[in-house]
Amino acid sequence: MENKQPKKVGVIGAGAWGTALAHALAREGHDVEIWALENDVVESINSRHTNDRYLHGFKLSANLKANGDINAVASDKEFLIFASPSLYLASTLRKLSNIPSIADGSACIGVLTKGFVPSAEGPRLILEEMESALPACYAKNLVYIAGPSHAEEVALGKITGLIAASENPKNSIRFRELLKGKTLLVYSSLDVIGVQICAAAKNVIAVVFGCLDAVAEHSEMFGDNTESLLLAAGLNEIQTLGIAMGATHAETFSSISGVGDLDVTCRSKYGRNRRFGQEIITKKILKDFKSIDDLIEHIGDIGYLPEGAVACKYVHEICQKHNIKLPICNALYRVLNREVEPLDVLQEILNGDK
Repeated sequence: MENKQPKKVGVIGAGAWGTALAHALAREGHDVEIWALENDVVESINSRHTNDRYLHGFKLSANLKANGDINAVASDKEFLIFASPSLYLASTLRKLSNIPSIADGSACIGVLTKGFVPSAEGPRLILEEMESALPACYAKNLVYIAGPSHAEEVALGKITGLIAASENPKNSIRFRELLKGKTLLVYSSLDVIGVQICAAAKNVIAVVFGCLDAVAEHSEMFGDNTESLLLAAGLNEIQTLGIAMGATHAETFSSISGVGDLDVTCRSKYGRNRRFGQEIITKKILKDFKSIDDLIEHIGDIGYLPEGAVACKYVHEICQKHNIKLPICNALYRVLNREVEPLDVLQEILNGDK
């Protein structure tokens, strides 16, 4: 590994994205250990160098080791990367309260988790939740990592760009230097709020995009022009939401963390949120749920995790709190809450109805 000393890295969460990034780091020569909740995932990574459950069909670096003991994975690491889904982030953090390298702040912590976390005061951003659960030394020192980065392409070694956002420029640079390699290009940002909003809200737009994608196959009215219309309108809503919540840099939304991540999430064949939107139309997947709360409570029944469905609930609450109007996000909320039919509300969106 040219001009880089191998680092000891722990990855908390062996879903597709956590596994892919851990694999990319191990491939560059770093000493990487990943925590998986499921015993079959640990066995698969260690014995066959695959993650058959979450990243099926991809050969992983032999340098990557898995462990079912979260404390062992988190201990004595220079870098820790959290990749737990937002639904399980709080419970994961509670397991790590006694790790010395976290207690003394010596581990540099990065976060891949997308979405929002509920609290008594309303939806929290991911880093807010983490700062409340971690020692005080991590306040304004965490690094949020995002960008157009489907796990499958990262695992394949396709060139990918990422943003490492932190209020601590030194930590942003530390993660930038850790992550960059032959196929990963990494850029720094100070706009931690804007980057988090982009990462969460783009999944909401991608669900609607999937609905449109499914309808367009059988309609002469919808085409590439329509998709671009939805993409641009969706980006406007993400920016409106970001500004309302305190985003600091307008260029965040025109960068890879904004338009870049939104574009790949909406258009890629790998996108779970796009797939969920398609299946709302093609499989009528919502028929088994009474409301958005019922959907979130039983989201495991779907067979994969569409983060946009969860984020949609919290975006709706944020809109009410800040008195902002996001027609696309609100329309999806009404669909997921079983208030309106998908085809009816899709027509409303494209007609510009409020």
